Amino acid sequence: MSEPSLPELEARRNWLYAQLSVVGDFRRGSVSENWRRCGKPNCACAAPDHPGHGPRFLWTRSEGRRKRVGRQLAAGEVEKVRGEIARHAEFTATVEQIVEVNEQICEVRPAVPGSAAGEGTSGTGGEKGGSGSRSRRRRPPR
Repeated sequence: MSEPSLPELEARRNWLYAQLSVVGDFRRGSVSENWRRCGKPNCACAAPDHPGHGPRFLWTRSEGRRKRVGRQLAAGEVEKVRGEIARHAEFTATVEQIVEVNEQICEVRPAVPGSAAGEGTSGTGGEKGGSGSRSRRRRPPR
């Protein structure tokens, strides 16, 4: 099988962009189902074969590197949230496909001498800061 042409890759990317527009509402995270014992010695949940009270559903997601946040869901919210989490998986899979197609487009597209992409490394030696002779800080008027 031959490699796809540039127009084919661009058409694929446009189709994937269109798929993003129909994903709908989505959210990150997961839903867990929990059963708990209340701790009262006379409650049925104190029996060894009893699973505990529940189910209670908890939606959790990570915020940052080490922070995890969650919220208990009402019974009517569980299926809605599970659907939104599934749509997030669709969203991320589509974004990953877009990245892959864009990388292929970058490899296939010919380099144009003197284009903006080629000019970014000339003149400054690849270092940040521009000419280095002028300060960006403005002086107050006298």
